[in-house]
Amino acid sequence: MPATPNAFVWYELMTTDPDAAEAFYRAVVGWGAQDAGQGGMRFTLLTADDRPVAGLMGLPQEACAAGARPGWVGYIGVDDVDAAADGIRQADGAVRREPDDIPGVGRFAVVADPQGAAFMLFKPMGASFPLAPAGTPGHVGWRELYAADGARAFDFYAGQFGWTKADALDMGPMGVYQLFAAGGDAIGGMMTKPDAIPVPIWLFYFNVPAIEAAAARVAEHGGRVLHGPLQVPGGSWIVQAQDPQGAMFALVAAPR
Repeated sequence: MPATPNAFVWYELMTTDPDAAEAFYRAVVGWGAQDAGQGGMRFTLLTADDRPVAGLMGLPQEACAAGARPGWVGYIGVDDVDAAADGIRQADGAVRREPDDIPGVGRFAVVADPQGAAFMLFKPMGASFPLAPAGTPGHVGWRELYAADGARAFDFYAGQFGWTKADALDMGPMGVYQLFAAGGDAIGGMMTKPDAIPVPIWLFYFNVPAIEAAAARVAEHGGRVLHGPLQVPGGSWIVQAQDPQGAMFALVAAPR
């Protein structure tokens, strides 16, 4: 277990149509976009008030041929990517791409928890992007894991990253929704997934000023609202949705 808890530090969308995805999220979330200047590959930085929030890139053809589909992935910051990857392997997780360097950016690895939910490990070369105040529009406001077994999933992440339990919400037939923290207030929740979600996944919630208007923009620009708008414990309003290329994402707004 790390000396201090590890938290999510970055988010990335891999998609089959980068131009269309960029236009969609700019319209729905209000992001700006700028080229990251990665040389031989196109990588777009999505920004809120000129502050980088997430990245966007095309899915490689070989990944599509192997069955990869558009989706969002989160990066968990660690002190030593190689050691963290070894720890995940020893805890029955999977290392899908061995640790490697992104020149001028940092070191990363593509991994998955023992139940198959994918995420990244990352150590930047310099200082990471500073966190925005909670609720800042355009930034990630919540992280949610739909696991094959929520209790076992929490034990894995607690052991690897030092996460601790916050409140636990009894969802009745849907089971327990366990909030988790990484050294402070709760930053996300995890639960056993419903049957409607075919495989374990991480879902990321982007802050918007008003949920009804944001949900309308999803439909207007070719996405699908899957669930909501819905008020959740604590008073916030959420929408879970799918972009035009099929990637799942979510939106969250403060109480009215």
